[in-house]
Amino acid sequence: MKKVLFLSDFHLGVPDSETSRYRENKICKLLEIYAEEVSDVYLLGDVFDFWFEYNTVVPKGYYRLFGKLASLADKGVQLHFFKGNHDMWMKDLFSIEFNARIYAHPIQLRLGDKNLYIGHGDGLGPGDLKYKFLKVFFSSPICKFFFKWIHPDLGIRLASFFSYRSRYGQPSEPETYMGNNNEWLYNFCQTKLKEDTVDYFIFGHRHLPIYTKLDDSTATYINLGDWLQYDTYAIFHENELSLYQYGSEKNNFDFNPNAC
Repeated sequence: MKKVLFLSDFHLGVPDSETSRYRENKICKLLEIYAEEVSDVYLLGDVFDFWFEYNTVVPKGYYRLFGKLASLADKGVQLHFFKGNHDMWMKDLFSIEFNARIYAHPIQLRLGDKNLYIGHGDGLGPGDLKYKFLKVFFSSPICKFFFKWIHPDLGIRLASFFSYRSRYGQPSEPETYMGNNNEWLYNFCQTKLKEDTVDYFIFGHRHLPIYTKLDDSTATYINLGDWLQYDTYAIFHENELSLYQYGSEKNNFDFNPNAC
């Protein structure tokens, strides 16, 4: 069986075009490295810091990534795209141009002998009711309907302004692990295990690479980190899922918060 590649949280577009282009080039190099080895590539959301597809307009830029995704699709690699909270307004460009499968919610998947639970990760677990309400509002057809009538030059410029003012558009302190009891995705995984058999939980959104076993279980919770600071990704191969850092020797152990 060929390898399966998982990546998330590129946040292309911030903090400026030069930095974003450098990050985009690294991602494309990684995709090229694995182009002949993978059967599937899963992009787990927030590929862009802002994304909106008008009916006849596509946001400017990101051509290197688009070219690499098109090349992978032409080679027969199946692409999968999970909508994140920054690119939830995706429509059908990726499915038309790259034959990608688009997901708005987490999915369960069986690879080899393993059961995987995959999603962007936002809105899962207990608490954060304010964000969950905002997610429902911004993902609603009414919200998308009104935004699409704003001229693209104005709409995209307005969204870019807020992106640059966000935590990912400005220097910020690195994320830190808050302990199992306080990590809402960890708690979500523990609850989900009471309902289903899962070997690997794979999420993005947290912006912190994590590889840790769940309490009293053989299941593993993996967070893909991001490409703003960590340049991390995961590979499923020969019934094992491993977390790596681009250009580094770091492996699963380095990203296990319980081993620190």
